[in-house]
Amino acid sequence: MGQTLAEKILQRHTDQAITEAGQIVQCRVSMVLANYITGPLAMKSLKAMGEKPVFDKDKVALVCDHFTPNKDIDSAEQVKVVREFAEEMGVTHYYECGEVGVEHALLPEKGIVGPGDVVVGADSHTCTYGGLGAFATGMGSTDIGAAMALGETWFKVPPTIKVDITGTPGPFVGAKDYILNLIGRIGVAGALYKALEFSGEAVENLTVEGRMTMANMAIEAGGKVGLFSVDDKTLRYASAAGRSGDAALTPDADAVYERLVQINVTDMAPQVACPHLPENVKPVDETAGLKIHQSVIGSCTNGRIEDMREAAAILKGRKVDPKVRCIILPATPTIWKMCMKEGLMEIFMDAGCIVGPPTCGPCLGGHMGILAGGERTVATTNRNFRGRMGSLQSEVFLSGPAVAAASAIAGEIINPAKL
Repeated sequence: MGQTLAEKILQRHTDQAITEAGQIVQCRVSMVLANYITGPLAMKSLKAMGEKPVFDKDKVALVCDHFTPNKDIDSAEQVKVVREFAEEMGVTHYYECGEVGVEHALLPEKGIVGPGDVVVGADSHTCTYGGLGAFATGMGSTDIGAAMALGETWFKVPPTIKVDITGTPGPFVGAKDYILNLIGRIGVAGALYKALEFSGEAVENLTVEGRMTMANMAIEAGGKVGLFSVDDKTLRYASAAGRSGDAALTPDADAVYERLVQINVTDMAPQVACPHLPENVKPVDETAGLKIHQSVIGSCTNGRIEDMREAAAILKGRKVDPKVRCIILPATPTIWKMCMKEGLMEIFMDAGCIVGPPTCGPCLGGHMGILAGGERTVATTNRNFRGRMGSLQSEVFLSGPAVAAASAIAGEIINPAKL
């Protein structure tokens, strides 16, 4: 019997024969990730195991990205714990200060994660790396501490939902709209502890960055992982990031799937997830006219260079509504520099945007864009739970970069085609 992508990748990292979904397997990990929100707990767990060293100093990544730079004493103390641990253990991939970026944009960019890897991270959006064909998933800090010590962990082999996406998208419709539409169809628990395997012509036409956007939000449907085949685009991306030895990876033709979901994007409008769940998805025109106070363009979902370019194309020659805070957060220093070289920073500043450092910042209600009671934002982030970005009486609408930028200009949610 053939194997799905999830089964194939896990098989490469275990000595057990994978024969069916639901099986428990012990797997070697390629990379273990933590940030300074979740990292200190993982480090405490590791040390409780008897002051063990990390299993491989080159296969642990620690990224101080959530409140960059530190917003208060507590966050500074957490970074100090992680910094001292990295020094003590000789961790190669420690990122802080001017080298730091949003972890799920930074690690692929640096070639630290890639095709065929098994990656575990103390952050739910670790599933982003599925866009590169990696079995990547978030875990609790205690399990991450054990993985740092042992270099392995166990998984229940997830059943797979195949998502076939076809058609030709219209203007301002892309990866973020595809994944929001899917979550709207199946719900936030529709893929609970399942793999989402994406295929179809619309997926093949996506950039690797777009695929990572989709994989990033697999967790918002409850997914264990979101996976894409490793094709020539993936291999070129991995090679440009400094990796070698990666190979194409596709599911077997006779792989067994739990379910098939088919989506045709030809007539799809830009999608918006309304408060207070990512499954509350509507076409943008059904939300049009709602006044906003803030627009956020960035995060591990949509802070990459193609997202910056998409926003800049909308903002060029226009002005942000003076009653709206339009916050631009390129996800890594490299993306920041690309924005400068391409003249995007000038476009953002001329439009009246606030440009900040590479940081998660407002996405998790950290800093640099906290909402007051009664305020409403459109954001390219991944979650819109009540209180996610500040006050419990605020509202977060999720969209792609074009809708977020156009809405900042209009002062209300708007279809970019209407500008």
